[in-house]
Amino acid sequence: MGLLGNKDKSDKSAFDGGGIVIFSDVQVAIQGEKTVRGKGLSVRLVAPPPELRMGCDLALEINLVEQGIIEILLKNENIPYVKIAPLKKGTQELLNIVKLTDFGNWMMVKAGNMKLTYDRRDGRIVNISGGGCPDVPYLNLQIVGKRLDEAPRPRDLGYTLCAMMLDVALVESLKLWRGGKRE
Repeated sequence: MGLLGNKDKSDKSAFDGGGIVIFSDVQVAIQGEKTVRGKGLSVRLVAPPPELRMGCDLALEINLVEQGIIEILLKNENIPYVKIAPLKKGTQELLNIVKLTDFGNWMMVKAGNMKLTYDRRDGRIVNISGGGCPDVPYLNLQIVGKRLDEAPRPRDLGYTLCAMMLDVALVESLKLWRGGKRE
């Protein structure tokens, strides 16, 4: 239970009446997500629609009913944001950034520009590639060779959009490997 007694929700219904918090850079967006989620509010990092981009390709999807409390949380933690905007009807959908490629015994999960390939038989991560962020080599050293369920979360290791997209790929890969279906 968090600040408002809400449980963390990851389904789309958690964002009815949705809005989006626009940040100037990726690190601040990640910090904002951790802060707001840490207080029990339902939020998720997303790629904003092109018409709302302002430099950073990562934003925080929120329920607009919680806008006031989110503004206070971000201000109290000195987390600057550019603006909070409603997602109006007719606004382009948030980008679907996950794509799958089946290589038989291996599955490649692409999130944004980052790709994670794992062995379907034992869940071992065999490769990560893509991006161009400075933390990608470090993420590679920390993740490749580990099983999906033993690998550290890239968002806890890195600080860039590449780390966030690799985290999305890892979470999706783990879900698929465990027999789950894509939403």
